[in-house]
Formats: sequence, structure tokens, C-alpha cells
Amino acid sequence: MDKDEVRQLLEELASGRAEVGDVFDRLQAGGVEDLGFARLDTDRERRTGVAEVILAPGKTDDQLGSLVEKCLARDGKVLVTRLEAEHAKPLLTRFEDLRYHATARVLEARPKQDPWCPPVAVISAGTSDQNVAEEAAIVLEHLGHPVDRINDVGVAGIHRLFSVLERLRAARALVVVAGMEGALPSVVAGLVDRPVVAVPTSVGYGASFGGVAALLGMLNSCAAGIGVVNIDNGYGAATLVHRIAPAENRESEP
Repeated sequence: MDKDEVRQLLEELASGRAEVGDVFDRLQAGGVEDLGFARLDTDRERRTGVAEVILAPGKTDDQLGSLVEKCLARDGKVLVTRLEAEHAKPLLTRFEDLRYHATARVLEARPKQDPWCPPVAVISAGTSDQNVAEEAAIVLEHLGHPVDRINDVGVAGIHRLFSVLERLRAARALVVVAGMEGALPSVVAGLVDRPVVAVPTSVGYGASFGGVAALLGMLNSCAAGIGVVNIDNGYGAATLVHRIAPAENRESEP
């Protein structure tokens, strides 16, 4: 239940068009739409700054269609993550305003908005990390942030990172995505004075243990000011940055 709905409800109460008991029941039930197979949290954006996102795995095409329809009808926007291309096709056919980002496996419709500056930098160590980095970038853009994508600047060729140092320092926050030993966020955090969110990926050889080595490396970084999210969690990194830079503060930014 958003602010306008709450205001309308209170106006109905004040004018005598609604009873106290009815208003109480509607407020208590507000924010949840029961679809039978899911209980859509329609109040989440008001509470947290980020609307409920649809995680695709485990849902049928019909369930995905119902959820997308409800979100579009209510808010004019929707975000679906981890959606494979074959399951995106029927949704793209049914809803004309949707856009599918194949690398990120993200389906979305977003309202028109003027992004604010400076951008958030999304930095990936290697091409194999690109799907996770792109998930973070698309989610950030969906939330209204301009994104500077800086790809393939891992520590195996660290001179590549120094060539984009001005772009790193121009960013308001940085999402750094890396697999293998996960060293890149430590290097970046030692070069900038802005928040760094590190994302370990499951990319690597046997002893990387599906991203655990990168995760532990990032958690044990000697560089201060790094937040670490779970393995392959580009979405989590984007929403953490969004909470660090909430929407209500954007107008005051240069």
C-alpha cells in the first residue's frame, strides 16, 4: 500500500465513507496480494526502497506471466532475474513493454526516469564474470542509476586497471566482480575513496571451489571499505549500492 492509497483510505475514514473496522482490516491486509501460488509483497518498495523482484527459477511460465501482469498493472514496472531465454520468449510475446537482457538473464520494464550523476562503476575482472557483472549493471539501471561498465581489467594484467583509474575515481560507488582468487576488489578499494561492493563469482579452476576461494579472499581483504555479497549475486550488490545511495537523496547530488 503506497502513500496515495493510505491517504485515500484516511480521507474515506475522515469523511465517514469508511468505518474504523474496515479501515483497520484494509491497513492490516495492505501490501499483500494473494495469487494462490504466491503472495506478492506490494508494499516492499515503500518499506525498503526496492520493489519485490521476481526470481524466475522454480516458477512455471503461467506463474511468471501472472506475476509480471500484476506488477505491470500496479506499478508500470517489473524486474525478473535469472530468467533463461526460452522462458523469456512467451513473456516478450505477451507484454510489449518488456525487454530481455540475455547476458544478465534479466527481464524488465522500467518507468522513464532521468538518471543522476555521478555513475556507479561496475567492474569485472574477466569476460567469464560478465553475466554476473551485467546482472548488477541492469538492476542498477532499473533502479535509476547510470552505470559505467569497465570490463576485463583483472589482476593478471593489472596495467589495464590503471588505464581506467580516472573512471574509477569518478564513480559514486563501485561494484567489483571477480572469480578465481578474488583479488580485484582489494586492489580497487586501495585506489578509491568511495564504497566498494565485491561480488565473488563461481568462475575458476578446481581449488576455487565454485567461488568459495574468491568469497573468502574478499572477506579477508586488507583494504578497508569493502562490502561483500554472496557468490554470483549481482542483484544483491546492486541493491546494496542503491541503499547506500537512496533515491530521496539524488536531487541534491551534483
